[in-house]
Amino acid sequence: MCQLLGMNCNVPTDICFSFEGFCARGGKTDEHKDGWGIAFFEGAGCRVFLDDKPSIVSPIAAFVRQYPIKSMNVIAHIRKATVGPIQLENCHPFQRELWGRYWVFAHNGDLPDLQLENYPFYRPVGQTDSERAFCLILNTLRQSFPDQKPPLAKLYLLLQQVTQTIARYGIFNYLLSDGEHLFAHCSTKLCYIVRQAPFAAAHLIDEDMTVDFQEVTTSEDRVAIIATTPLTDNEVWTPIEAHELLVFQDGLPLKWAQLPQGSHQKSSG
Repeated sequence: MCQLLGMNCNVPTDICFSFEGFCARGGKTDEHKDGWGIAFFEGAGCRVFLDDKPSIVSPIAAFVRQYPIKSMNVIAHIRKATVGPIQLENCHPFQRELWGRYWVFAHNGDLPDLQLENYPFYRPVGQTDSERAFCLILNTLRQSFPDQKPPLAKLYLLLQQVTQTIARYGIFNYLLSDGEHLFAHCSTKLCYIVRQAPFAAAHLIDEDMTVDFQEVTTSEDRVAIIATTPLTDNEVWTPIEAHELLVFQDGLPLKWAQLPQGSHQKSSG
């Protein structure tokens, strides 16, 4: 299985600490050697770095680990190939435009029988089942709301419906973001932690590295980290329930009952 990493914050934050441990799983502490990628939202822009080399030996990954890019929404992925050869076009996260915004998607799992015969707008570039699922999601959203992004509650309901449809084909853990919100769906394995005041030190599982967040944050900061499995061994991570879809906004996970039911939501950044 692949590995997922996401970050959602209330202030622009770098992901260097978490990404350091995450990269080690791409060939050092785990077997995910078939490419990796990471996307950083910055305003209306999105920086995407991809490489079909293992993250532990990738010069691009080494650069990203040392470059403190500030972002409020980040999605990263390390790949263990099951569908599609080890090539750049099959590396996650995938990116497309919808409603005048970039959307980014990464998937962990297998959907071997998901075949799409009709692509009304979005088409896969590579050969993965993951990219097919992403295109299905975006085509569904675009057909239902062709002109603009709907209110968050309506978007959540439609995303939940298409997610349930796709999940019938197999394991569908994923992260999805447009830079305003970060959606996380768990089929089998996904967890998160929210770091906020009072901050403490955290120690990585995959590298002998510790950061005291009290020294690098303010009392107003709040950061949610989402991962396939916990990245630290001295913090309490919360498992996302099977078949649950969460929306992260300003560093907090929101369920359906907590979503605003009114008009279109403004960007938090």
